[in-house]
Amino acid sequence: MGHCWSKFLRIFKCLYGDSKDEEELYSELTSKNVHIITTIQSWEEKLTEATRDGKILVANFSTPWSGPCRSIAPTYGELADKYPSLMFLTVDVDTLAEFSTSWEISATPTFFFIKEGRQVDKFVGADKVQLPKKIAAVVNATRV
Repeated sequence: MGHCWSKFLRIFKCLYGDSKDEEELYSELTSKNVHIITTIQSWEEKLTEATRDGKILVANFSTPWSGPCRSIAPTYGELADKYPSLMFLTVDVDTLAEFSTSWEISATPTFFFIKEGRQVDKFVGADKVQLPKKIAAVVNATRV
């Protein structure tokens, strides 16, 4: 179903004049400190980099067309700017449907917090008050 939905969205965008690709759509919604993930290879590279550098990785499983995802994107970008010691990713669940399914994504946005290659926490939803609190709590809980 994910592949069909992704194909439908691409056709819809084409028919209605939105020729932007996913990276362009996401770039309108995020900061320069948020890395857009559209391939497994880019995911693996960033995961390896975060682990090597001892950084917490914050992975936002999202779609550029979803209202809740779009509404939380500015807050997510602000948090990426506020916490440069963390690595912030946005994973396109349409482009990486099978990969997203392996993470058991049931709603978007879903945020995973990963340290040393392991999930340390998870947050589901577009709550602009609770997401900053969750990130602060994860940072405080994972300090050595």
